[in-house]
Amino acid sequence: MTTVDTWIDACAVDDIETEDLIGFSHDGKLYAIYRSPDDQFYATDGHCSHEKVSLADGLVMDHIIECPMHNARFDYRTGEVKSAPACVNLRTYPVRREGDRILIAVG
Repeated sequence: MTTVDTWIDACAVDDIETEDLIGFSHDGKLYAIYRSPDDQFYATDGHCSHEKVSLADGLVMDHIIECPMHNARFDYRTGEVKSAPACVNLRTYPVRREGDRILIAVG
């Protein structure tokens, strides 16, 4: 069985500063949407995989998001854990830009 992604209009391009992120909730789930130094957009789960803390207040440096609670780090492009205490990767989601809007694929 193939899962069909549903594209959700998440935010405006200008809602996210370069090397920053915003949180976005949809259907009871929190996502994090990032704008990289090279002006690309990415999306991951919005909670740290370590203790389910919101990443929206985390620190973004280059392509890394650092959790605001215990400083676990992830590469937001791939979701890969880069430092403890987290040991489970973040789920990532496809992102596309349509004009001045950012859409993410959920499902």
